[in-house]
Amino acid sequence: MPPLTVGFDLDMTLVDSRPGIAAAFRALTARTGVPVDADAAVSRLGPPLRVEIARWFPPEQVESAVEAYRELYPAYAITPSLPMPGAAAAIEAVHAHGGRVVVVTAKAGRLARLHLDHLGLAVDELAGDLFAEEKATALRAWNATLYVGDHVADMTAAGAAGVPGVGVATGPCSIDELESAGARVVLDDLTGFPAALDRMIRLAFTQ
Repeated sequence: MPPLTVGFDLDMTLVDSRPGIAAAFRALTARTGVPVDADAAVSRLGPPLRVEIARWFPPEQVESAVEAYRELYPAYAITPSLPMPGAAAAIEAVHAHGGRVVVVTAKAGRLARLHLDHLGLAVDELAGDLFAEEKATALRAWNATLYVGDHVADMTAAGAAGVPGVGVATGPCSIDELESAGARVVLDDLTGFPAALDRMIRLAFTQ
């Protein structure tokens, strides 16, 4: 059997970053004077930051707003964020199978690392600034067996990488949406991941 490598998305898959991201957006509003509806922003996590910033800032200010947000992020977004239910146990289950855990996220890699370190989530590799099909590059490079995520774009990433997508209905996308996007398995949340892991491994290695 080939080595096991499980890829995970970050926001709303491993980390409930909504409280921290909302705080960072409020700090961005305080700095720039541009009103951002932080609650609305955190209801649609998944796409790259620039997509959300472009909803609130004129085109010529988007890049400077992205830079300001990322400058504010470490002070405002890390401490309030929490692990998703079952996140630590899911990582431990992969390691108990002798596997590797890789995180592939649209978030900037250095900011994703701050979340993982703060929450004590021990992963083997991390790639940031990747979304949808772009994630397939990292997944293929690390010979991923599965990719786990909460967004339909994560299922697109899995498909582009040629591996089964495992959806978790903990983000903005419903079970039906994840299945329609190609998820081979959908879990309510990561608490069911350890018990389902053997079945998902068989699915990956027999497809």
